Amino acid sequence: MNGDTVDSCLVLVGQVVGKEVTTVEGLKNGSDGMHPIQKAYVEAGAVQCGFCTPGMVLSTKALLDKNPNPTEEEIRVGISGNLCRCTGYTKIVDAVRLASGEVKK
Repeated sequence: MNGDTVDSCLVLVGQVVGKEVTTVEGLKNGSDGMHPIQKAYVEAGAVQCGFCTPGMVLSTKALLDKNPNPTEEEIRVGISGNLCRCTGYTKIVDAVRLASGEVKK
């Protein structure tokens, strides 16, 4: 919401009035409809069950919008509001690194 990640389950509808809200579906672009961040997650093998993926992708976008070249520690802090039970976060960190190179272009 307005470029920051929020817990959608804790946001009341009245809180979004007049604000910009981006969902994972709103990231679609290009001929295949995938945002470079989404492509990086697929290429890095960071999507397994898919439960955490939308939140991770949006947290990655918020991070890279503010810091296009984050360190590993900054990446881990940037995605820290999301829980993943499948990947152990290594592939997700790899995906963010990969996306940072793509998003700069």
